[in-house]
Amino acid sequence: MRVLIADVEPRVRRALRVLLMRQPDLEIVGEAADAQQLLLQTAEMRPDLVLLDWRLTRPVGEQLLTDLQEVCPGLRVVALSGRPEERGAALSAGANGFACKCDAAPPLLAAIDDCRPLQDTAG
Repeated sequence: MRVLIADVEPRVRRALRVLLMRQPDLEIVGEAADAQQLLLQTAEMRPDLVLLDWRLTRPVGEQLLTDLQEVCPGLRVVALSGRPEERGAALSAGANGFACKCDAAPPLLAAIDDCRPLQDTAG
């Protein structure tokens, strides 16, 4: 799965990159530090999934999620925040999943797994 990391903090982007590079089925295709970079890279790189720092949606809110879907139909988004109480707002706005930055890696990886396309398991 092709992943684009979007977070305002360089340290968070690096930490996410290190974590995701350890997952053999994930490919990091880019990083963005703001909403404009995110939209441009999404259009260019066509990721399957965006890990989205929920602060990037300020002040446009769900409009950013709509814009992402317009430039890359079928895109999945996992919203990330240091504030667990933002889960409801992110999911209501159209995010496919949510992970709190204050949690360990397993909840984030589970949210990513939940966004994977269903594959034929018949062999």
